[in-house]
Amino acid sequence: MNALSSITTFQLLTAFGISFAAGLFTVLGSGLVMFSKTPNPRVLSFGLAFAGGAMVYVSLTEIFTKSNEAFAAAFGQQHGFAATTLAFLAGMGGIALIDHFIPNPHETLDAEDPDFQERRRSHIARVGMMAAFAITAHNFPEGLATFFATLDNPEVGMPLALVIAIHNIPEGISIAAPVYFATKSRRKTVLACLVSGLAEPLGAVLGYVFLKPFLSPAVFGTVFGLIAGVMVFLALDELLPAAKRYSDGHETVYGLTTGMGVIALSLVLFRF
Repeated sequence: MNALSSITTFQLLTAFGISFAAGLFTVLGSGLVMFSKTPNPRVLSFGLAFAGGAMVYVSLTEIFTKSNEAFAAAFGQQHGFAATTLAFLAGMGGIALIDHFIPNPHETLDAEDPDFQERRRSHIARVGMMAAFAITAHNFPEGLATFFATLDNPEVGMPLALVIAIHNIPEGISIAAPVYFATKSRRKTVLACLVSGLAEPLGAVLGYVFLKPFLSPAVFGTVFGLIAGVMVFLALDELLPAAKRYSDGHETVYGLTTGMGVIALSLVLFRF
């Protein structure tokens, strides 16, 4: 486990850069709204399920393990596993509370809804701002997850960043659709998505600044345990239900298993 003294500037910049890049995929969602036709629902279903499967796999096999290793170094194997489990459950519980008080509305926003075009522009603008606010709140822990996972081990952080990036595309669409409809401004639409996407690297920076004085095996174990819980909750609560919504067959289970398989193979190849 990395000690604070062994973390180099290059490692910090790499972790921040990967978190920043994942956040920018929210802007890609705005481009799909402004310049392209609506994606094939079955392809969207497969992609969301792929991201969900990959996120669950990397969280339970890699990030949870990293948490257990860190806690074991601090408290011993038996107590370390108990601490890891508590941190994992706390991560799921914490993001569930955020989701309860600040619901992520992107599942209810559909630019293809026949009633969508009939709503008043002022109302649509408010919906877009609510979506941006909620998604921004959810992006903070995602940025923290990507940053610390990459900081400790890029072999884990990069696949996690990839699945979060895929996840950010439909979030960008959910922000861009109402904003672009209400304003007809590409600049404002891109800016709204950019602000939301930048919450991820901001979460990474704030997390590191506040935790920097306390970094230790126990702190790393806590962070990774929380991250694993948050990622599993997001996959089960957002990605997989959304994938099922757009599915017209077996795209969800195919995407889920493919995502797990691809991430599993990538983690194996990273070790050679």
